[in-house]
Amino acid sequence: MEILLQLIYSGVALGMIYAVIAFGYQLTFATSDTLNFGQGEALMLGALVGLTLVDTLGVNYWLALPVVGAFGLLQGALVERIAVRPAIKIKSEFGWIMSTIALGIIFKNVAENIWGRDDLKFPSPLPEAPMKVLGANVLPMELLVIAGALVMMLAVEFFNRKTIYGKAVVATFNDRDAAKLMGINTGLVITFSYALSSLTASFAGVLIAPLTLTGATMGAVLGLKAFAVAIIGGLTSGMGIIVGGIILGVAETTTGFYISTGYKDVPGLVLLLLVLAVKPAGLFGKSAIKKV
Repeated sequence: MEILLQLIYSGVALGMIYAVIAFGYQLTFATSDTLNFGQGEALMLGALVGLTLVDTLGVNYWLALPVVGAFGLLQGALVERIAVRPAIKIKSEFGWIMSTIALGIIFKNVAENIWGRDDLKFPSPLPEAPMKVLGANVLPMELLVIAGALVMMLAVEFFNRKTIYGKAVVATFNDRDAAKLMGINTGLVITFSYALSSLTASFAGVLIAPLTLTGATMGAVLGLKAFAVAIIGGLTSGMGIIVGGIILGVAETTTGFYISTGYKDVPGLVLLLLVLAVKPAGLFGKSAIKKV
């Protein structure tokens, strides 16, 4: 029972990281019906920039967080400007897919040339000795990951619901054409959604980096699994993304321990296939009705 509880703790922490990255997918989909398939590389860059600040320049981990966040904002705005806006402008239905993938590959190559191809250790800001929680061991950093992910998503929700700029994002989500008629600069809103999306990914990168090795290849798999979480939970549901992330994270840790690490990715992919077959909008998503 103790081992199972420990696996659940680790799975929830991993699932919350997936959820934060998937939340970034939701942000861009809501305002522009597009997705940044280089979201994993945004996480990777955030982790590596954080590593440089903390390990090389000696900046305190907590002070490095806002700097990494600002970097994420700029990186996301750049992605929208270069890869997404031209596709939207010419009404290319799939141009943004290849553009964001291509830009993600470029970011990965740049990272390899700056930081090298070897995985690097990110110093933990918290003690690495496990704590006892309800009889099972849990790392303090895992608790920080869960808390940090929840705070990030709640902060974005608060921004959307309580600030005038957030309401512009929500209005663009509800009806982009109507929002434009009301005087909202929808192009700027889309840019901001991409910036916010990359900020969340960069933040996730700094959170998870002390628990794993940091390197130029760390974002690809995480970004792909987060996309699976977004599909499982529903691209229109914040709660669905959290639930989907936890389901996938716990499924991976328990499968890896009780069956084999070689099969830990299987349950999540099987669940993805089942959801796509039975409820394509996701477990908590709403099917969009297209007017013709």
